[in-house]
Amino acid sequence: MDKNHSGLISILTVPQVGIGQRAFLCCTPAGNVLWDCITYIDDDTVRQIKELGGIKAIVISHPHYYSTSVHWAEEFRCPVYISADDEEFLMRHAPTTRSITATQSAKGHDSFPGHLLWEGKELNLLDGTFTAIKVGGHFPGSSVLLWKEAKKLLIADSILVVPSGVYHVDRLPGTTSFTFMWSYPNFIPLPPDDVYAIWKSLAHLDFEDTHSAFWGRDTIGQSKKRLLESAQIYIKAAGYVDHAIHRENFKE
Repeated sequence: MDKNHSGLISILTVPQVGIGQRAFLCCTPAGNVLWDCITYIDDDTVRQIKELGGIKAIVISHPHYYSTSVHWAEEFRCPVYISADDEEFLMRHAPTTRSITATQSAKGHDSFPGHLLWEGKELNLLDGTFTAIKVGGHFPGSSVLLWKEAKKLLIADSILVVPSGVYHVDRLPGTTSFTFMWSYPNFIPLPPDDVYAIWKSLAHLDFEDTHSAFWGRDTIGQSKKRLLESAQIYIKAAGYVDHAIHRENFKE
């Protein structure tokens, strides 16, 4: 559970499965959303989630989290939203799969226990309580999730919080908080234009905190400002000192 917000609950498997990734259960009066989907699911996990009100929707950031999403959807009788841009990576389709446009939003699909392939740049959920935003980069359809009221951005590893981003004390100028990778296990960075596109996708949003794919990799406070600074540091370090991102300014 997030010590700063009791409604944000991390779900992960111990001992570690895969690369130790986690999912998040976001609990709100409008209903609960599961951000990303870990592979292992057991009776105790199901029981605890149902005691907290169940799941209205599962939203998956990118194909590395597709895992056992069909099982989760069937257990909680809820839809799983994935970006239509990444459909080719979906190895196991739910028995029922539909496509929806951004204008259709997520209304009318609450009890649909299957995959919903959403198109467009943004998708509103639970009457605007949450918004999924496609940022691309890591995968064509890589997405993040904005929890508007809490001013939290759940970023998976579409953007990754680095260790120097976790701490606030005596941060020197030029200290980065985030990095941007096409492949994390192989340490292949994203091209500068992809990083710039990620920032442009998020520049209009209002958020203070970010929570990434791994336990303890969170930034608390001034995260939007730090995201732009990190993108500028990253692109400058890659040798692109005249890139358009250096003309971007942080706006409250």
